[in-house]
Amino acid sequence: MKKLSIIASALVLTSAAYAANNVDEAFKNGKVSGEVTAHHQSWDNGTGEKDSGFTAGTFDLNYETDSLNGFKLNTGFRANHEFSEKESGNYEGDFENNAVMHTANIEFSNDILTIKAGRQEIDLEWLGDYNEAVVISSSKLIPNTTLVAGYTTRQAAIGADESKNFADVTKDGAYVVDAKYNGIENLELNPYFYSAKDVANFYGLKATYETDMFGLTAHYAQSSEDAANTEDGEVLHFEASTKVAGFALSAGYIQAGDDNGLGSIASFGDNIDPTEELGDYVYAKDASTVYATAGYTISDVELSALYAIADNDTTNKEDKEFTIGAAYSFTENLAADIMYTDLSLESDKDKSKVALNLAYSF
Repeated sequence: MKKLSIIASALVLTSAAYAANNVDEAFKNGKVSGEVTAHHQSWDNGTGEKDSGFTAGTFDLNYETDSLNGFKLNTGFRANHEFSEKESGNYEGDFENNAVMHTANIEFSNDILTIKAGRQEIDLEWLGDYNEAVVISSSKLIPNTTLVAGYTTRQAAIGADESKNFADVTKDGAYVVDAKYNGIENLELNPYFYSAKDVANFYGLKATYETDMFGLTAHYAQSSEDAANTEDGEVLHFEASTKVAGFALSAGYIQAGDDNGLGSIASFGDNIDPTEELGDYVYAKDASTVYATAGYTISDVELSALYAIADNDTTNKEDKEFTIGAAYSFTENLAADIMYTDLSLESDKDKSKVALNLAYSF
């Protein structure tokens, strides 16, 4: 009996030592990534209003352990620094903190699914940025289908040009179920459902057809608002794209709901609006927007242009945006871009914005 106890103790100690070594290896074999950025933006706010702008630098650092029995840890933070601002408060308007931990989660993966719990970046049709969430995803449960189910409580927009504090998405959080079906050649069907208690439920379907030469997108979403005396929201979106003689071209149409625009649909994120600064006008009550984009690469310089007109049938006002940009990669890790946006707003003074970015990633 004593011999069995000694053997058992030895096995326990050996097992513990083996686990410890695995943990050590998981951390030693982890991956580090990040970026160092400089961002400048300047607004010409028109006659009678002070111009605004700032220059800021950020340092982003991320670390993920190697997998240990399917588990891994992911962490990341971004630190920010103000170099200058045109008027007091310009920088603080976009940067609410000097540093924030945007990623802190534990992840488990096997051959069937992945579960991630904690602060993480999410990119779904109506849920984006960094979230304190639990997300389960799988591409194996149903053939040709990727399923995502999640629950988020807090959210923050964090990047080279802004850093917001985490804040509650709603009092009781929000749920999402998202599916992408790719069983038909060149076609993806994306039905989804979101639910936020005492705020709204909303659902939609996005269909995307793509070939080497052209693409088509059709998308509809509708909300059921819970607040008293609040009309439901809806949005309809069509887009066509093609590649001709080296040009990437697209044209699209967005129609917001007649009664309440999008309602609560875009409260947690948005992947439809293609504009840089026109979003509030695109999603306003009874607004219809047409837009066109063009992209072309010459001598390693990526050129882009966008023109959009948001016509609000309720107010009979027309708001326009024209944006042009250029991006260039000096090396595999060092890149710069510049963008100019001109806004012609019937509901406000005309404005223009210049934004410059320099980023080194590793």
